[in-house]
Amino acid sequence: MTTIALFPSVLGVRPGVLDAAERLRRDGHEVLVADLYDGRTFDDYPPALAFAEEELGHAELLRRARAAVAGLPDGFVSAGFSLGCVMAVHVATQRPVSGVLMLAGAIPVSAFGGDATWPAGVPAQTHSTLADPWREQEAVEQAVRDVEAGGGTLEVFDYPGTGHLFTDPTLPDEYDPVATETLWSRVLPFVRACG
Repeated sequence: MTTIALFPSVLGVRPGVLDAAERLRRDGHEVLVADLYDGRTFDDYPPALAFAEEELGHAELLRRARAAVAGLPDGFVSAGFSLGCVMAVHVATQRPVSGVLMLAGAIPVSAFGGDATWPAGVPAQTHSTLADPWREQEAVEQAVRDVEAGGGTLEVFDYPGTGHLFTDPTLPDEYDPVATETLWSRVLPFVRACG
């Protein structure tokens, strides 16, 4: 059994995030869904981005992410969807973790600047579609370099298609059921190995 902190995308704790948490729980894991928006959710990206970046701000989101995991024992897996990848990687630089999952995103730890470094030897995975409009190949490549510099391994999994949050069935323009099942066939063994 592994403990997982799951950070949602910029859209908040939507059904796709809750579905992911339930899949992990069915596999025997304990999951904390970190609701950084106090229950607020969005259906569209522009208002969600405005709320996250202008109303809350980057520093406040990171503070809320740290507070969300304060009660978890060391050694949890830090996981996030899209913007939640930022929170997952940040938390991994602040607390001892056993793994990092980046779903629909890849965040290089060097993006935090200063003396932020990848936690020594911690493994990670990133999953995204090849034509995701939010995908930045340079960020993926830098994330691989950063993780390897910290003695870890970042597995990069690419999927056909254009969906960003492609595991969320409530986003029909993005959802890909085949890619979703493939993702879980890779994520669940990774999480088990981190336990």
